[in-house]
Amino acid sequence: MKLGIVGLPNVGKSTLFNAITKAGAEAANYPFATIEPNVGVVNVPDERLKILSKISQSEREVPVSIKFFDIAGLVRGASHGEGLGNQFLNHIREVEAIVHVVRCFDNDQIIHVDGSIDPIRDIETINLELMLSDLDQLEKRQGKLVKQVKGDKALKPELDLVERLIGALEKSEPLRTMELSEEEEKMISSFNLLTFKPVIYVANVSEDELSQDSHPYIDQVKEYAEKLHDEVVPISAEIEAEIATLDDDEKQLFLEELGIEQSGLDRLIKASYKLLGLISFLTTGPMESRAWTITDGTKAPQAGGKIHSDIERGFIKADVISFDDLVKAGSMAKAREEGLIRQEGKDYVMEDGDVVLFKFNV
Repeated sequence: MKLGIVGLPNVGKSTLFNAITKAGAEAANYPFATIEPNVGVVNVPDERLKILSKISQSEREVPVSIKFFDIAGLVRGASHGEGLGNQFLNHIREVEAIVHVVRCFDNDQIIHVDGSIDPIRDIETINLELMLSDLDQLEKRQGKLVKQVKGDKALKPELDLVERLIGALEKSEPLRTMELSEEEEKMISSFNLLTFKPVIYVANVSEDELSQDSHPYIDQVKEYAEKLHDEVVPISAEIEAEIATLDDDEKQLFLEELGIEQSGLDRLIKASYKLLGLISFLTTGPMESRAWTITDGTKAPQAGGKIHSDIERGFIKADVISFDDLVKAGSMAKAREEGLIRQEGKDYVMEDGDVVLFKFNV
C-alpha cells in the first residue's frame, strides 16, 4: 500500500513523516524543504502475529508494510508550475491514497505560507490544484480521443466518460464523488487521476489540544470531509515525534499519561484500511507467522495469489480457521481435533483474521 503525504508548506508534513517512519527527512521552517519525495516503509502493527508466533513457535513475524511518500509542499498555482508544482503533482499520481495534512494549530513561530490559519482555505487551495491538474490531463486526452474516435467507434464510451469527468471538474467536483458504473470505474482507474484517489485529512494539532473533546479547526475539517465521504484523523505531529523515540512499553505508558488509546500512526493505518476497503488474512508455521493485505471481498484463490501466483493457478482448497478460534484451541492440532478448521473452495470469500493453509497443485 502506497500513501502520499501532501499539504501546503509548513503544515507539519515532514515532521509527521519523520515521526511515523523514523526516516529523518529534512523538516525545515521554510517552503520546499522537501524536493524529492522521501519514501519510508512502516510495518502495520498487528498484535495477532505475536500470538500466532507463540502458538506455532515461529522463527519470525512478518507484518504487512505501508510505503509513505512525503511529497513536497504544494502552493497556489502548482498545477501551472508555481513553486515546484508539476513535479510534485506527478509524484502523487503514483500513490493509492492521499494523506492530506492540514494545519490546525496556532504558532507564531512557524510561518504559514498564506499568513494566517484557515484549514478550509488550505484544503481548498490543494484541492483546486489537484482538480486543475486533472482537468489539464483530461482535456489532452479528450483532444486525442476526438480524433481517434472518427476511425474507431469503440472509443466512443471512453470519450463520453472523459467529457463527463471534465464537466464534473468544471463544477469543482472531485472525481471520487461521481457515481460511476463498474465499467467506468475500471476505465477511470487506468487514467491515474488525482481527485479520484481516496483522501484522509490529517488534522495536525498541538500536543495539548489532541485530547480535547471539541476543537474548532478539527470540527471544520470534519464537516468539510463528510460532504466528500473522506476520512479525518486528528494527529499531533509533535506527539508522534516523541513516540518515535520510545520502545513499546514506554510508548504505552506515554499514551496512557496523555489519555490517548492509540498513536496517530495506528489510527492513520486503521483509517487507510477502512478507506481502501482492505482486510488482512494470516498464515502461520514454524518458519514464520505473516499478515497479508487483500481487498475486502477477495476470494480464496486470489488471496492465495498474493502469496504466490502458483497458488492461485493451481488452487485446490484452503484450510481456514478464524484467529479467535485458533487462540481458544491453543494449537492447530487441537483445533483440528475439535473440528474448528474448515475446508473452503474457490468461491470462499476471505474474512479479516482468517488463518489459512492453501492446498494447490501446479
